[in-house]
Amino acid sequence: MEEKIIKTEYSEVMQKSYIDYAMSVIIARALPDARDGLKPVQRRVLYDMHELGIKYDKPYRKSARIVGDTMGKYHPHGDSSIYEALVVMTQEFKKGLPLVDGHGNFGNIEGDGAAAMRYTEARLQRITQEAFLSDLDKDVVDFFPNFDETEKEPTVLPAKFPNLLVNGSEGIAVGMATSIPPHNLGEVVDAVKAFMLDETITTEGLMKYIKGPDFPTGGIVTNKDELKEIYETGTGKIKVRGKVDIEKGKAGKTNVVISEIPYPMIGANISKFLMDVAALSESKKTQDIVDISNQSSKEGIRIVIELRKDADVDNFVNMLYKKTRLEDTFGVNMLAIADGRPEIMSLKQIIKHNVDFQFQVATRKYTTLLAKEREKKEIQEGLIKACNVIDLIIEILRGSKDRAMAKACLVEGKVEGIKFRSKESKIMAAQLRFTDKQANAILEMRLYKLIGLELEALINEHEETMANIYRYEDILDRRASMAQVIINELEEIRRNYSVPRKTVIENVAEAVYVEKKIEEMEVMFLMDRFGYARCIDIATYERNKEAADNENKYIFSCKNTGKICLFTNTGQLHTVKVMDIPFGKFRDKGVPIDNISNFNGEKEIVIAAASQTSLNLYRLIFVTKQAMMKVVDGGEFDVAKRTVAATKLADDDEVVSVAVLNEQKQIVLQSKDGYFLKFGVEEIPEKKKNAIGVRGMKLTGTDHIENVYYLCSGVENTVEYRDKSLDLHKLKAAKRDGKGTKIRV
Repeated sequence: MEEKIIKTEYSEVMQKSYIDYAMSVIIARALPDARDGLKPVQRRVLYDMHELGIKYDKPYRKSARIVGDTMGKYHPHGDSSIYEALVVMTQEFKKGLPLVDGHGNFGNIEGDGAAAMRYTEARLQRITQEAFLSDLDKDVVDFFPNFDETEKEPTVLPAKFPNLLVNGSEGIAVGMATSIPPHNLGEVVDAVKAFMLDETITTEGLMKYIKGPDFPTGGIVTNKDELKEIYETGTGKIKVRGKVDIEKGKAGKTNVVISEIPYPMIGANISKFLMDVAALSESKKTQDIVDISNQSSKEGIRIVIELRKDADVDNFVNMLYKKTRLEDTFGVNMLAIADGRPEIMSLKQIIKHNVDFQFQVATRKYTTLLAKEREKKEIQEGLIKACNVIDLIIEILRGSKDRAMAKACLVEGKVEGIKFRSKESKIMAAQLRFTDKQANAILEMRLYKLIGLELEALINEHEETMANIYRYEDILDRRASMAQVIINELEEIRRNYSVPRKTVIENVAEAVYVEKKIEEMEVMFLMDRFGYARCIDIATYERNKEAADNENKYIFSCKNTGKICLFTNTGQLHTVKVMDIPFGKFRDKGVPIDNISNFNGEKEIVIAAASQTSLNLYRLIFVTKQAMMKVVDGGEFDVAKRTVAATKLADDDEVVSVAVLNEQKQIVLQSKDGYFLKFGVEEIPEKKKNAIGVRGMKLTGTDHIENVYYLCSGVENTVEYRDKSLDLHKLKAAKRDGKGTKIRV
């Protein structure tokens, strides 16, 4: 075979391949169909359970059997995704109307996962059979070949209500995502009926029936007035709060009890909520909390927060709304597959798609039923007619040589070769004109059908068939009749399966939390050489001054309402709120500075200010290892970010010293090789923070700046250099960018 090489643009191949992949994920994996509200994997699981006969009144079957059969026949994408879909369809806290009845550990609202599929069992819910699968044998939907063309599967299930609204949906595709909240079944049915009776109904009209989302976890939707726009556009944000009750506790204390949680809090977010509440107490945001306990069980959510006697309960609850996920947002993006393509739909569009689908299903259903009734009518009329001339029929059967001869006589009146008892019988036989189906039914008829009661039953059955034909023709010919049939089915579903609304819909003012004003006071910041930081009051420091000075690397005073500025050798500035630093006793260990800042293995150089904004009052001197220097206005560091670049550094350079320029008159640079250079501070130019600066000292070879000293008028400044005292004031003053004086010891 001759090799054929096709030349094409690589970019075109990649583009086509990516689009094919994206559409496969969008259409066949991640997004639900607007008609039945199911993703392909969910539809395949339900259809497979239907095929396996795992009905609501039959025993449970192992989940592993269901998953394996679904994967082998319809969904070759891995057992974990199939089992996850099965699990979600059983969870009452995620679905407004679970479609699968699970037996065993299928996870819980607090985020614990389901047991392995070999341990759990499942079967269909009754409503799933009645509202999704019952009419599949009536040719109501199209079937298409499965992945290996050995089986057939439905393109969509004939759902009898808008499941997309009732159960909602969440999914992430390529470049798009869907997020549809669940709604109350009874309200949705009422809205569908209203739409069918008046297709010009507005969103506002539909919202007289559908008040808003109805989350399985209950809660309170607080932005009722915004729901109209959300339902008209298909996008928006729904604000949900948990339900809080106030109970009397022991010894006059107050218990704040959370009995319902926001829908987005399902799972691990409950644990995070408990940790966030504990963190509020640990960080001194509130001192009202005495105890926190999670008393949730199968009966429902119950989280109890015990407060002090004199606590401001309303302010505390508002703090929970503002500082934790007790008030959360559900992002709405009502995206689904409609007419083969993804589309963001309004509430009315979703209902319209489902209603149009209901009419399509009903048309196909009653067309199939009408054809079956007409076939029954034909056979019944043939049998009744045959019973009226039963003697002639028997004579034909006895006189015929074979079945074909008898059938030819019944259908076409051919009497050749048949022995008759009289000429009259032969003449009558020649006049017979049964249809082919009637002739087969007559030839297969049993003798007991000739009993009088059986004949009467046959006539009654024929009358019933005629009534059915008339009814089905009326349904197919008149849209109003078909609409009434659909409405009757919806009312039956509502009567059997609707439940009271769980979520409260109202307009609630935004929670106002008034933080207790912290009394501003001067404190001492202490950090030892291991990086453990803490704050103590001034009086405690004065009593332990000698020990504090010996044991700590950095010591300075600051306001408890301010921030600590931490400059590092890599040229970064980290800011830390003083309130985040533990305040306690002198012998307390403190907290690692890494835990409350963005430090990552850097060597810290610390200066302090009463508050970050007060840096505007200062200028800072930067000195680097390669002797680059500059003065920077402190206002440049008044930023909101916790970490910013404080200076620009050359390659292989690092910051050696950062100091507040206050009353210093001179600066002394000391190099590693023992050179000292003293010059006036006024020689250092002021630069922007993103400048490298100017050279302060000429260095040779591998020499570099090791220490920086600042001199003030009238203040002695003696340092230890190589085990000997050196008075820096006695050094000869020079100019910046000199080599300095070599100190020999």
